[in-house]
Amino acid sequence: MTTELIYLSATLILAVVQIFLPAAGRTAQYGAKWNAGARDGDMPPVKPVTARLERAQTNLYETLPLFIGAVLIAHVMGVQDGLTLWGAALYFWARVVYVPLYAFGVPYLRTVVFLVSLVGLLMVIAAPLLTLIGTS
Repeated sequence: MTTELIYLSATLILAVVQIFLPAAGRTAQYGAKWNAGARDGDMPPVKPVTARLERAQTNLYETLPLFIGAVLIAHVMGVQDGLTLWGAALYFWARVVYVPLYAFGVPYLRTVVFLVSLVGLLMVIAAPLLTLIGTS
């Protein structure tokens, strides 16, 4: 398994963790009975940290399909180089750091960390394209 696929697997584990973080916040706020029930009826808004964790999860899910596709395209094309390796690492570690920054409401730095993840994603996307350009 390539390092890029390992980072992809780790990112999928992070995505699962990000399912459970806001779910735990909602269960803590509304109770286990609500969690086990049909969840009919309106509930009061979730607490700020839980809401931030929900938004962090949504944010990951906006770029995750692109990351999955980019890593798999690079893998199928046999492109494994500095761009894919560093890009996958930047994306994963920035996404890990992003969660607590968002949960604790840290402005500006959170945006910088998001941009780092985006740069990593773009690196992985660019590597196969640069390989194609180089071979034509």
